[in-house]
Amino acid sequence: MKGNLSFHDITEMVSRHAEKKAPLAWYVAFGVSLSGALLLVGLLAYVVWNGIGVWGNNQPVGWGWPIVNFVFWVGIGHAGTLISAILYLFRQHWRTAINRAAEAMTIFAVICALIWPTFHVGRVWAIYWTLPIPNQMAMWPQFKSPLLWDVFAVSSYFLVSLLFWYVGLVPDLATLRDRAKNFWRQRILAFFSLGWTGSNRHWRNYEKAYLLLAGLATPLVLSVHSVVSFDFAVSVIPGWHTTIFPPYFVAGAIFSGFAMVVTLMVITREVYGLKNLITIDHLEKMNIIILVTGSIVGFAYITEFFMAWYSGVEYEQYAFLNRAFGPYAWAYWIMMTCNLITPQLFWSKRLRRSIPVMFALSIVVNIGMWFERFVITITSLHRDFLPSSWGYFTATWVDIGTFVGSFGLFLTLFLLFLRFVPMVAMAEVKGVMPQADPHYHEHEGNGHAEGDGEPYIKPAEPALAEAYRSNDAEAPD
Repeated sequence: MKGNLSFHDITEMVSRHAEKKAPLAWYVAFGVSLSGALLLVGLLAYVVWNGIGVWGNNQPVGWGWPIVNFVFWVGIGHAGTLISAILYLFRQHWRTAINRAAEAMTIFAVICALIWPTFHVGRVWAIYWTLPIPNQMAMWPQFKSPLLWDVFAVSSYFLVSLLFWYVGLVPDLATLRDRAKNFWRQRILAFFSLGWTGSNRHWRNYEKAYLLLAGLATPLVLSVHSVVSFDFAVSVIPGWHTTIFPPYFVAGAIFSGFAMVVTLMVITREVYGLKNLITIDHLEKMNIIILVTGSIVGFAYITEFFMAWYSGVEYEQYAFLNRAFGPYAWAYWIMMTCNLITPQLFWSKRLRRSIPVMFALSIVVNIGMWFERFVITITSLHRDFLPSSWGYFTATWVDIGTFVGSFGLFLTLFLLFLRFVPMVAMAEVKGVMPQADPHYHEHEGNGHAEGDGEPYIKPAEPALAEAYRSNDAEAPD
């Protein structure tokens, strides 16, 4: 944090964007993103009406862009919970300026991810069959299927992330409630702030709940994308049947998630004037994590080739040679360039602190991560064990349109978040400021101008003071 800000400065800087009229640029961006979301709705209706044959899925590539997009969006949602939960447990104070937006991004990305398996089943009205609920046919889901494991893993991740995000919002919503001048705005914020008063008991309960949710969310960060990787790893398809997939997928998810956070935070801090809160130091730390996870992902790519050679299995060896030199070699080398080579630029301190460089590389990383999911899915399916079954996958205009539309939905939700919700966790930022230290004023003064003397504190009534000492009542606000 920069600029020697006070508690009041933080409140004003963050609250005003949720209170004042939105600028024209916000309406322009919202109109564009909403158009994309409406395109998505229209094309999904077209898919339901005509069947998933309008996508490019064919034989032998029964899984096409839908599964690619699903894994891509679930990966985008990993950075938010990692920033919020794991870094919170490790007491990394730098997370406080970016965790709120990253958590929101997680929720919106998981919403986008859930679209693809839901509509990929074809009969979308029967999607409830994936849930283990009593039904008239006395049938239960196939619990041995990793696709069902996805249902439990991703839905649990979504619910815990949503609850974690909302609990962290409560103190800040109460701040907006107390500042609200409009009757209905005040009532709505009062409802969502759950009667928060900032009392000692409220803070104790809040911190316990937040710590508990952080503990629940932490294993989910590791388990969700591990379970997603099982969609591939438990099969016998060459190129998929490998034990490296769970850690490889988790590292890739964090890699792409942090890249998306950097993309959005660079724009947000510039447009909303939050450079003193979301500083270059915050962005540099995220770029270091991108460098580390990108190196892990690159190591996994190389390990896959080594294991294919070391195994001596001709089908496995052919699958990886086909990736690098077959019909989809262009996609493979885009993936390698974007995910392995370009993040290495962040070894330079000057480059990882450069706004234009980090913005460009964050976009390049997510392009590379989408191609990674494309390469894993398509290249392993289009040439199977039997040459007579080989084919080639080509995306249709519906594939492209629905994918573009999912970005429209994601950005629409994110822009609504920026408009109506405090985009920075004010209470958490204040909690790590020097002024939050109880002994701060012993060294820095009492916060009053020289000559003001000691601040006057009205003594409590004797009965109230006695009750408070016995811990039967709370301190007066």
